[in-house]
Amino acid sequence: QVQLVESGGGLVQAGGSLRLSCVGSGRGFSDYTMGWFRQAPGKEREVVAVISRSGGVTHYTDSVKGRFAISRDNAKNTVYLQMNSLKPEDTADYYCAARRGIVLLTFASEYDQWGQGTQVTVSS
Repeated sequence: QVQLVESGGGLVQAGGSLRLSCVGSGRGFSDYTMGWFRQAPGKEREVVAVISRSGGVTHYTDSVKGRFAISRDNAKNTVYLQMNSLKPEDTADYYCAARRGIVLLTFASEYDQWGQGTQVTVSS
């Protein structure tokens, strides 16, 4: 198993940027497909972006394409989410998640390791 800890959330004005980080402890970080999910108040948890074990393949939900970028550094056991041109509708708790396997999946139920979350608030 891998334990995940997110950081980098905060309050930002619309149009601003934030970079989230997720550090994994434990062995075998590179064996995990990684994802960023978010959950806004009163809404279901949704996928934001996922990345393959090597980092060579990524997938984004339509609402963040062109604004967000997911990346990973397996030597540092870390996955990142660079968020640019933030909008008030991006306000949510953001979670890092991991699953063993090579297939990129976008359902939260397919991920079995989760961080505690970091809050992102975008003011208008």
